[in-house]
Amino acid sequence: MGLTRDFFISLSKNQLLNNGAKKWGLKLGASKVVAGTDIDSMMRSVKELNSNGISATIDNLGEFVYSREEALLAKANILETLEAIQMHAVNAHMSIKLTQVGLDVDYKFCLENMKEIAALAANYDIFINIDMEDYGHLQETLRLLQELLKDYDNVGTVIQSYLYRSEKDLESLQNVRLRLVKGAYKESAEVSLQGKQEIDENYLNLIKNRLLGSAFTSIATHDHNIINEVKKFVVQNNIPYSRFEFQMLYGFRSEMQKDLAKEGYNFTTYVPFGQDWYGYYMRRLAERPQNINLVLKSMVSK
Repeated sequence: MGLTRDFFISLSKNQLLNNGAKKWGLKLGASKVVAGTDIDSMMRSVKELNSNGISATIDNLGEFVYSREEALLAKANILETLEAIQMHAVNAHMSIKLTQVGLDVDYKFCLENMKEIAALAANYDIFINIDMEDYGHLQETLRLLQELLKDYDNVGTVIQSYLYRSEKDLESLQNVRLRLVKGAYKESAEVSLQGKQEIDENYLNLIKNRLLGSAFTSIATHDHNIINEVKKFVVQNNIPYSRFEFQMLYGFRSEMQKDLAKEGYNFTTYVPFGQDWYGYYMRRLAERPQNINLVLKSMVSK
């Protein structure tokens, strides 16, 4: 399992394959977990989710951005997506990776891009979630978030429970809307927990501490054991449903997503779309190698 995970993570970082994937289109099973390559196809998916009482957080996919031109194009695509959310009046917000809008180019350049995005989103009352990337980008991500929070209250970020520092980060962000996840990147034992059981235990502890606070929390997991534990904790501590939501990825456990929404829980689906789907897809295979079945079934059906 570990070798398989490492293999797909290494593939996700291959820029040559990423460039090739743009020419392939959504093949090899990716269409199961990516909601199209353009805004129109993505919006159809979001409207279907909304019809089932499910909100969406939209990710206009993009990776390997190392030039100002690419970052400006990504920013333009994100602004266009915000306009589409407003125009179609869907129940949705956006998730954005800072590297996509220039963090690896220049910090101040990235900050200016994010200010423009946050300003338009605030004008439309749309929340912006800054996705957390690998450990090497963590400190600058939190630094940039704090800059944005000086002027905007419609921004938040993600805390990854496998990192040793996450409990302290939660304390410093106790009044900020956050998404809690286990973590999708391969990090060293120097900075992160390595075993599934200890990661799960830390994840639950962070969730419980967070739910006892007052800020809104997104609990992003496909693990029904974690979800059931959260359900019990919420009842035991009289925590209103308005203070949290469950999140899952588009294309995974779709029936459970609908069931949780029917049960009255706030539910949001993470909806990725766009031409740059390759890296995202490889990381999904790395997290759950059994998802390779999606690829095999897709290839057989074709």
